[in-house]
Amino acid sequence: MATLAAHSPEAPAPAHWSEQRMTEDDLAHIPGEGGYPLVGHTFTQLSGPHEFTRRMVEKYGRVYKVRSFGGWQVAMVGADANELMLFDREKIFSSEQGWGPILDKLFPRGLMLMDFDHHRMDRRALSIAFKPGPMRHYAGQLNAGIARQVKAWGEGNMTFYPAIKQLTLDLAAESFIGLPFGPEADAINQAFVDAVQASVAPVRRPLPFTQMRRGTEGRKFLIEFFSRETERRRAEGGGQDMFSQFATATREDGSLLPVDEVADHMNFLMMAAHDTITSSGTSLVWLLAKHPEWQEKLREELRAATDDTGMLDYDALGSVELTEMAFKEALRMVPPVPSTPRRALKAFEFGGYRIPAGAAVGINTHYVHHDPQHWPDPDTFDPMRFTPEKIKARHKYAWVPFGGGAHMCLGLHFAYMQIKVLMAHLLTNYRVELAGDKDPDWQAWPIPKPKDGLRIKLVKL
Repeated sequence: MATLAAHSPEAPAPAHWSEQRMTEDDLAHIPGEGGYPLVGHTFTQLSGPHEFTRRMVEKYGRVYKVRSFGGWQVAMVGADANELMLFDREKIFSSEQGWGPILDKLFPRGLMLMDFDHHRMDRRALSIAFKPGPMRHYAGQLNAGIARQVKAWGEGNMTFYPAIKQLTLDLAAESFIGLPFGPEADAINQAFVDAVQASVAPVRRPLPFTQMRRGTEGRKFLIEFFSRETERRRAEGGGQDMFSQFATATREDGSLLPVDEVADHMNFLMMAAHDTITSSGTSLVWLLAKHPEWQEKLREELRAATDDTGMLDYDALGSVELTEMAFKEALRMVPPVPSTPRRALKAFEFGGYRIPAGAAVGINTHYVHHDPQHWPDPDTFDPMRFTPEKIKARHKYAWVPFGGGAHMCLGLHFAYMQIKVLMAHLLTNYRVELAGDKDPDWQAWPIPKPKDGLRIKLVKL
């Protein structure tokens, strides 16, 4: 195990990520490189982030510095690094100031961008939306919506990624917000698409005709909608959809969350949920199409678990263990969030290096998910890695697609449910085959997706 020790900094870290950046001198004792003039390694990392990380680890070890995206970052690579940052016993790391440069123009005050007591209070209030009662309601809506869309896909060739992206957006509008499929849901979906694309746009100011302008206009539309709807649902007593649960959630003292915070939480949740589910659902379908023997095992399990109408009931979700194991293996091979940034609020030691307060730091989930130290033959699809015995024998932080610690994804059980219901309707009605002659190339960052959209063929059973 690496040495983990927090230290009081000589001076407190600045209050906001934009107030200070580390210089090369601040990090002179940490190995690494600055890359090209002005741009550093920004384009190198964007074009091949996984290859870049492997090269840096081979050259410098599992703690290194790199200059990219306008400043210096310290990478900490390994399961121990995951545990240090995600569990964060000493409250060293700020998630708000780590994600802020990427998300705070479009998705500020989302749960992932909160720290410590504020995060704990809001997380506890929002957790009401994921209790068994609401989850049972969502399961019914997911079954109906997915069954309808899978039937509409029909047999034949299709491009899966855009199809499931539209499906997850529609399901989010229905299950999260309580809107039926239609023009209003379409307008909300488009606003989300614009905002998500703007979050990684190279031009960071909302200049005319830029993606950032479209994104900020989308955010304005969404915040106005969520604020107006929060007031209405409070007045009318809410409902079973997730938004109504959030709108009427209370903190420990019994007070309602401020309307603007409810709006920001919903805005962030919709973004986080549909993009990650789209990515992970696509990777699972790709891997099952490549491995028909596993597809058949899941099909047999799901047929036994679904009722006479083909629905996967809420109470049957726990019985589809192989389906869950296959999903976990897909999340290992293609984690939807490949890396996680933080900012050090105080100095600490890791891997024999002292990392100063104020440093931008990060862990690399994708690298650890493919580390032979924890995963023999890591490029092979093998759901049996997730038997209870193998999970118990492995480092607890060797598999972290949903994060960990206080910031563990609040909606992870919803994600499992949505994927299980999707597989129940897809695999019991169709055999899934790859339509192309070779595996798709994957865009690795910011959220993985196949560059060709994943061309598949559905064969009616």
